[in-house]
Amino acid sequence: MPPYAGPPIASRSGDAASPLRLLAYLVLAITLIVLDDQAGWLARLRDQANVLVQPAWNLAGLPGRLGNQVRDNAASHGQLVAENRQLRNNLLVANARLTRLQTAALDNAQLRELLNVAERSGLDVQLAPILDIDLDPVKQRLVLAAGSREGVHVGQAVIDAGGLMGQVISVTASTSTVLLLTDPDHAVPVTVARNGVRLIVYGRGDTLELRDIPLSAGVEVGDEIVTSGLGGRFPVGFPVGSIAALRPDDTHAFLVGELKPAAALDRGRDVLLLRPGSPIRIPPVVTAAGGQPDTPVVTAAGRQPANADGQRPSLPTSADGQRPSLPTSADGQRPSLPPEVRP
Repeated sequence: MPPYAGPPIASRSGDAASPLRLLAYLVLAITLIVLDDQAGWLARLRDQANVLVQPAWNLAGLPGRLGNQVRDNAASHGQLVAENRQLRNNLLVANARLTRLQTAALDNAQLRELLNVAERSGLDVQLAPILDIDLDPVKQRLVLAAGSREGVHVGQAVIDAGGLMGQVISVTASTSTVLLLTDPDHAVPVTVARNGVRLIVYGRGDTLELRDIPLSAGVEVGDEIVTSGLGGRFPVGFPVGSIAALRPDDTHAFLVGELKPAAALDRGRDVLLLRPGSPIRIPPVVTAAGGQPDTPVVTAAGRQPANADGQRPSLPTSADGQRPSLPTSADGQRPSLPPEVRP
């Protein structure tokens, strides 16, 4: 007997349909290719589809764009902070340099003014920088960075470009102490440049004061006060100040004048020390008769040199031909001239 081959197998409908379906797809694809090549409508369809899906693409790329923007912003912020810090440091350095240049310019101007005064007046002077000041309110003193090694000695007059500042009262090997005009322990014999009246200027801590001015002296506000040279401590003709105000004293027999110092006592970084024996030219003195001004030469010791005939020039006289006298006190006695530094 033949072997058992089993029941007959029926043919599957799907196996026959597969080649037909593939053939249909191929025909459809060829048709679409031909139509797209001939009319181009498929390209328009793709463009419209791209427009429709563009929002979806933007939404899908949003996280990446946000991340890049955050990184760029962080980098830009850090760079701006670093640049701002660098610019601020550069500005501070530039301001510091500018301040130093301005200070140097001021110092140069003050030194030039001091040297010009010494050159115009024909003074033998010594430049000394200010090292320190006395902060005691009842003392008006300076400490100079020049001492006995530089030739500084006690009693040496100290001036600046404006006028008289004071005198040296103590000296060490490298420093010296200057007593300013405004110190309460200081007094200077002076004269009014306009009429030659002799007076005494006293220190008042922060101002200068003229005491015992006779009512008949003709002293007015604005008069220039210069050193008289009496006592031999200060040279003749150095500006001390100008009268800022006049008022009667307690007895109403004399006037008291408030003086504005000619020197910059609270400013500057350098002063000039007068060396003894140097010739000094003072401003011309106009005679009462309106004649030609006379310009005497006075030595640093305060005495006028003798003329060709061996006589010393006389003191200036007032309009009535009389020499000005010292002011008298309330009891009719003339006060004695105090020394420049009272103990």
